[in-house]
Amino acid sequence: MSTEKTRFEWDEEKDRENQVKHRVSFALAQRAFFDPRRVIVEDVGHSKDEERYYCIGRVGEGVLTVRFTYRGHVIRIYGAGYWRRGRKIYEEQNQIYG
Repeated sequence: MSTEKTRFEWDEEKDRENQVKHRVSFALAQRAFFDPRRVIVEDVGHSKDEERYYCIGRVGEGVLTVRFTYRGHVIRIYGAGYWRRGRKIYEEQNQIYG
């Protein structure tokens, strides 16, 4: 997935809810996609009406997990947070230990 021509979108109310619940804005979450070592994993638990994914990438000092769907050249973000499971997957895929 190339992010050169890709744009991001999200529901503003969902963004506010995510900021309250996980303390992460979707504007910040989009930065995970620009980590050259990011990991993209299918979200099989939520892929009923359309395929959904997790983007796990380093943002600042942490590893951020972003839940999204991809529609043409639009990445629609619907959740994000600094979750331990995402960090574990990121470290395993990038062979980071310590």
